[in-house]
Amino acid sequence: MTEMVCAVVVTHRRPSELAKSLDVLTTQTRMIDHLIVVDNDHDQMVSDLVSGQPVPTTYLGSRRNLGGAGGFALGMLHALALGADWVWLADDDGRPRDGEVLATLLACAQKHGLAEVSPMVCALDDPDQLAFPLRRGLAWRRRVDELRTEGPGEDLLHGIASLFNGALFRSETIAAVGVPDIRLFVRGDEVELHRRLVRSGLPFGTCLDTVYLHPYGSDEFKPILGGRMHTQYPDDPVKRFFTYRNRGYVLAQPGLRNLLPQEWLRFGWFFLVTRRDPAGLREWIRLRRMGRREHFGPPEPIPGSPQ
Repeated sequence: MTEMVCAVVVTHRRPSELAKSLDVLTTQTRMIDHLIVVDNDHDQMVSDLVSGQPVPTTYLGSRRNLGGAGGFALGMLHALALGADWVWLADDDGRPRDGEVLATLLACAQKHGLAEVSPMVCALDDPDQLAFPLRRGLAWRRRVDELRTEGPGEDLLHGIASLFNGALFRSETIAAVGVPDIRLFVRGDEVELHRRLVRSGLPFGTCLDTVYLHPYGSDEFKPILGGRMHTQYPDDPVKRFFTYRNRGYVLAQPGLRNLLPQEWLRFGWFFLVTRRDPAGLREWIRLRRMGRREHFGPPEPIPGSPQ
């Protein structure tokens, strides 16, 4: 209880969802010591909401939309500057399942000597279902009961974690692996940070005894080859831009290059066989080439960015 825990929340034009998230974050049985909210819209309503919380707070209103990557980078660095021992990350559209999440994560980190620990991320409308599919080897897991492969006593999934939805980092871990890459803006920033965490050799994982709730996000993952593999295809063109461009960059980095043959197989099959969309494949190739060459920049326009 002598260690300082800072919660960092990034928000953008979701005041009602943010209020629900803060209601749970600020009523944990192990109370957070400081709340930092990075607002990518610099909204006075959000500032007032933050100042009314029952814990010490810092409101960081940005007049430029920094995206999730830049928002978390700013919030994490501010937490370190305040002297945080632990930094707990949360998004505005999700929230801890109950008031025991932080205490459970801290206990799990202490028990296993972890540098980072995450809760399971489950769907808001169906907490028995994972909000995002999780791959273990060649098998995709979509439900909570599929994660405990070693029996009911298993409490930790080693080496796998969702890093922005309820993730708890030691401050030393952030110093070792860094903060999210602001160039990625959104999409792929979590994967790239996960890559660095893996390569650091620090122990981390997912605690199977607690849950962070998030809107179901698996609709973007389209099955191919009879469900044995999946590809990601966001319906929104702006999300597709960031998803595919950033994947081009991330998969060119050490530790993930071995996935490139599978990447070409999956997306080639998806666009040519499943969708019969050669133009879509050409656009995918163009965007991933931009990322591989580190040609970063926004599509026109990014919602919420200054014109």
